[in-house]
Amino acid sequence: MASARHITKAKCHFFKNDDFNQVLTELPKGSAVAKTKILITVGPACQTVEKLVELLEAGVTCARIDLTWAPIEYHRTSLLNLQEAMRRTKRLCAVMLDCLGRELMIKRKYGVDENGWPGVFEQLQITKGQKVTITTDTTADCTSSLLPITYPKFPAMCEAGDSIFLGRYLATGADESSVFLTVDAVNGNEVVCSANSDAILDGLLMVFHTERSGESLSNLQNDLPVLTDFDKQAMATLCNEFEVDFVSLSYCRSAEDVMECREFLASIGQEHTKVIAKCETRQSLFNFRNLVDAADAIIISRGNLGLDVVPEKMAMIQKAMISTCAILGKPSIITRVVDTMIRTPRPTRAEATDIANAVLDGVDAIMLGAETYRGNYALETVNTVVNICRAAEEVFDHANHFDHLHAESEYFLGSDEDPELPRHKLGRTISHASIGSDHGGMHMSMASMANLPRVPSNMNAPVTYTAKLESVAASAVKSADKVGAKLMVVVTHTGTTAAMVAKYRPAVPVMTLVVPYLKRDGLKWKLEGRSTARQALLTSGLLPMLAAPTPSGESLIEEAVQLALGKGWVEPNDHVVVVSRSAMDEFMVKIVSVDEHGAGIKRIRPKSLIDMLKAAGHCIPEDLEEDPPAAAAKAAARLNRPGSVLHGRRNEGLVMPTVAANGAPANGAAN
Repeated sequence: MASARHITKAKCHFFKNDDFNQVLTELPKGSAVAKTKILITVGPACQTVEKLVELLEAGVTCARIDLTWAPIEYHRTSLLNLQEAMRRTKRLCAVMLDCLGRELMIKRKYGVDENGWPGVFEQLQITKGQKVTITTDTTADCTSSLLPITYPKFPAMCEAGDSIFLGRYLATGADESSVFLTVDAVNGNEVVCSANSDAILDGLLMVFHTERSGESLSNLQNDLPVLTDFDKQAMATLCNEFEVDFVSLSYCRSAEDVMECREFLASIGQEHTKVIAKCETRQSLFNFRNLVDAADAIIISRGNLGLDVVPEKMAMIQKAMISTCAILGKPSIITRVVDTMIRTPRPTRAEATDIANAVLDGVDAIMLGAETYRGNYALETVNTVVNICRAAEEVFDHANHFDHLHAESEYFLGSDEDPELPRHKLGRTISHASIGSDHGGMHMSMASMANLPRVPSNMNAPVTYTAKLESVAASAVKSADKVGAKLMVVVTHTGTTAAMVAKYRPAVPVMTLVVPYLKRDGLKWKLEGRSTARQALLTSGLLPMLAAPTPSGESLIEEAVQLALGKGWVEPNDHVVVVSRSAMDEFMVKIVSVDEHGAGIKRIRPKSLIDMLKAAGHCIPEDLEEDPPAAAAKAAARLNRPGSVLHGRRNEGLVMPTVAANGAPANGAAN
């Protein structure tokens, strides 16, 4: 007899009192920024420099270049315009290349407008019950009854009764630009279908073969590569000319797909570029844990995923995916949030609620597709989504999220009733791109990265290192909560420590000070750090800044606090929690305070050596306190006797130094 399934329960979002004034008040104006990141898809609706400037100022943090449509020259123009927009606004913006991958398309004649944008101007009229034939004969003309498909093995994937989705690329599903077809018969190289509704099809038409099984995976999958020849050509060309931070793999199915992309990026000298797994089929769900381990981030592609999953399960699947990413410390991104704003200036109430619930679930970023790609209200869309995210962040239960991550430290495969099944730690995994071969002398293969969470902590140094990072990040976030800090500052080289801190969702923004470092490139050296700062723009709560290459630890924190004062993130007497590394290469968490004048860090200037010793935590006998001169002499003698750590160091500034409010300065950056 089969054991009952173990079903993990979803947490509930609720307010602890019924005072509606707490949610009806307007959002604070001025310096407040949304922690949730906003990604846009660059297309005809927002390609100009002027439009990109408006979107960056509205809060956009990442621009997606979609390789599915348009030639490489068009995308080159988009990136040139984005560079100019960043120069004008003095804002960082990450760049993501979204690959074509295993997309199935209908071959149609198209034209090119004056900006180089290809367009299909002929509409196809489909009526309910009409016979539609999908053929592999690409020499045939495309009509409303005959559709040539680009994949020659498509008929082998189909059988009578299957459901085929046919729609415009980035179709919303809420308009007449898509239709479901039911397969009637498969005849040689033709798939004969019946239309289930009326439709007006225009633009680039895509085909999605929906899964016929309710519980498993019975469809024959296409054997297309995860990277097409055009993808590789575009990546090689654009990565050579521009700084590309992420590559998004469409229809990503397994960890092997991610590794294949990493190998290609390495072959073109782009090891620092991070790989995002785009989950848009049921097969990606069955391999989801391995995908999260292998990739640097996850895109929950709700448009296509919603075609492969029944509607009543979609909300639970989304919550489970976001929760898994949060526990493992990998950014999660959702798509298709305000489809109606393609043609209207306001979202529906359902769309606004959907965005807020995703933020409360813990999603890192919202990706806008057709809304900015071809929509009429790109700027209004970004402003609307930013405001909805800010409103949800105001009521986010940070303490519950923190406790949830600690409670979910173990992950069980299968049911609780079967003790024979293996049990794995659910600690955060560090990807190849995140850690790098120059990182602390840890040289690991890509294969070992995927297996990292399955290795006991006492057998492998990287796991111990990860555990240390977890401890430091959790302690820093807890400290910020205890003292009521208004800002956290993380000094870092690779962004790993900042990502760990963000995983625990502190209630305050995290200023991420990226300190560039020299890296050997053959016989040359190059300065790394810019990409790390931009890649932080995909993680919730991080505010990346590029620091000077060789800063002094204390002066760097001083400048960070002054910058935060200028931006209105902190005020006089506020506390700031700092995470950095000491001169001894150890992690350090300290709390500094803004002085009462708002000029920088508050400092303690001891009036005597006894005061300095007290501030350093030394116990002073009562008899010494009664006679300060004698106490100072005895204390100095005690400190300089043989065996003392300060013996023989009188010339190193022992007498009356300026001591920071909470200890020694940090002279290094965390990882």
